[in-house]
Amino acid sequence: MNKLILMAVGLVMACNSSQTTVPEKSGNPHLSAEIKFAATITAEELKEHLFIYASDEFEGRETGTPGQHKAAAYIKDEYISLGIPAANGNGDYYQEVPLEIDKMPIGVIQINGTDYVLGEDFLAFEGAKGHFTDIVYAGYGIHDDNYNDYSGLDVRGKLVLVKFGEPMNDDGTFKITGTHKNSIWSKVSDAYGLRSKAIKDHGGLGMLYFDETNFRGYQNYFNKMKERPSSDPTLITQDSDFLNIVLDQKAATALYPDILKSSTTKILPTDLNLDIISQSDAIYSENVVAVVKGASKPDEYVVISSHLDHIGITKNGEINNGADDDGSGTVALLEIAEAFKKAADAGYAPKRSLVFLHVTGEEKGLLGSQYYTDIDPIFPLEQTVANLNIDMIGRIDPKRDGNRNYIYLIGSDKLSTDLHNLSEEVNKKHMNIEFDYTYNNENDPNRFYYRSDHYNFAKNNIPIIFYFNGTHDDYHRPTDTPDKINYDLLENRTRLIFLTAWEIANRDQKIVVDKVSK
Repeated sequence: MNKLILMAVGLVMACNSSQTTVPEKSGNPHLSAEIKFAATITAEELKEHLFIYASDEFEGRETGTPGQHKAAAYIKDEYISLGIPAANGNGDYYQEVPLEIDKMPIGVIQINGTDYVLGEDFLAFEGAKGHFTDIVYAGYGIHDDNYNDYSGLDVRGKLVLVKFGEPMNDDGTFKITGTHKNSIWSKVSDAYGLRSKAIKDHGGLGMLYFDETNFRGYQNYFNKMKERPSSDPTLITQDSDFLNIVLDQKAATALYPDILKSSTTKILPTDLNLDIISQSDAIYSENVVAVVKGASKPDEYVVISSHLDHIGITKNGEINNGADDDGSGTVALLEIAEAFKKAADAGYAPKRSLVFLHVTGEEKGLLGSQYYTDIDPIFPLEQTVANLNIDMIGRIDPKRDGNRNYIYLIGSDKLSTDLHNLSEEVNKKHMNIEFDYTYNNENDPNRFYYRSDHYNFAKNNIPIIFYFNGTHDDYHRPTDTPDKINYDLLENRTRLIFLTAWEIANRDQKIVVDKVSK
């Protein structure tokens, strides 16, 4: 990066024709520290970065490809050159994110000496091997406030056989609801997942799920997955060793002949051999994480995030450069990090630590941020006071009318009234950008709140703000190129995020969480 000389007293921030100047602190003849360091974020440096980062050299930055690895290396090298240390204590800027390309497994299961065929008699979506002689039958496999199949039943380290449906009273009402309407445990979209989670929560090794009602639907999905040539990567989680197998009536009654009529839990002295071989391919990807340590509250963390990946190369060989998505967020995060480092070097280190999190796999399902929050948070989530997420801040939404100097804000009030008010106050004090809350509406059909990396923090009750310029005709197309970025707006929006982070990091009290994640 170019080394900028801090602006002299009285000099205001660069602005476009619709942007008001940034005022000095009232009664202070000098610019405040946050304004001085925000001024080091410039359109020129953002542009310099982005014309490199969104160039053909990075081949569209698709997760797990050489182009994506080049992008991660570019980010890492920038942090090294700035002297901003890695977040990992071992000095490694990379946080490896284990992913795999799912392929349907092959193999058989053997019940009491008889083979049953994968895809016909049973379904499995991952590999599974082992010999089991004691299967625990847990009836409907339900653990609910009004009914619990696991009461007095030890399933730890065992395979657990359960069936679809739920118990009824003698008068024809359902035991869980107390009415003639069944519960969520009988809803096909939830029945499988709820039972699997209940078994995990009770220490079970895996689920053998008998669902004759919906077996054909699961089978159609299995066949569709088997026939497709390739798939997007998925996260290899700590639950990958948990077994999930769906049985038809033939296989289920071989395990337990009375399964149709009995719901009484018991141990089944059944001989079961699993020989299901996974064909999934592991791939390598990485988050890049750096930190500026806080001076007085170093164990409290403000995480600023953007995603480093994009969607790669089209079938006809065109490169999706992703200048706005999310090259704009990536270069903004680098500039914000540099501004905080300059402040720290000048004796203005933030009270709280600033974590600069560049995540992979956003385009594949928020995988890098999910890994950071759900599996391997480098810094404790309970000590993470807020997440500011930057995903597309360099363009103008063609659907908007009026002032071009705007930004969509999403999620600032979902968990914390305090954060929302702080965000508004910082903007009014320093930037006067128009905040558009269109996509913050609970009924927004786009559901952007759930579609970028901040959501993995929000679901863990960490207050967030998602900064977003909206979509445009070049979204997810090869035409999303750096020459189309509005660099004056990118500068202003980046400065706004820096100033918001500055306030969060330096206030005496942590952001107050007064709402619950939905």
